[in-house]
Amino acid sequence: MLKDIRPAQDKDCPRILELLQQICALHSEIRPDLFKNGNSKYTAESLSELLEDESRLTFVAVDENDFVLGYIFCILIDHTQNSARCDNKELYIDDLCIDAPFRREGIGDALFKKALDTARELGCHNVTLNVWEGNDSALRFYEKHGMKIQKREMEIIL
Repeated sequence: MLKDIRPAQDKDCPRILELLQQICALHSEIRPDLFKNGNSKYTAESLSELLEDESRLTFVAVDENDFVLGYIFCILIDHTQNSARCDNKELYIDDLCIDAPFRREGIGDALFKKALDTARELGCHNVTLNVWEGNDSALRFYEKHGMKIQKREMEIIL
């Protein structure tokens, strides 16, 4: 099924937007007080702009017909101008999604490996991400890949 992991292109935007709706639906199930079901965190225009941003790295997993099976959005963060932080770079995984019918086929593993390899190539110190409480399958996936808790984000609902 998986043929290649490549940088996302503008032609991939409609398909990525479909997958973004799947993520929003999942988040809406977990936190309906924060996420609207059926929406996306990007519009077609903002997604297209994101693909042009050099600090944003977006990769897609495609099959033999160049059909997008999943994506990973990464953000390169340079801490060298932050006086409180050590001079290093971080690759932040902003989003990872595999189309539901193609999950558990190694596509997520391949995209995650691409992010790690890219981080190494760019001389990053670490790779970070956030997982919503209640997204247990994502948490297990990241723990399987060796990720550990770095910090906790907490809230009080008023």
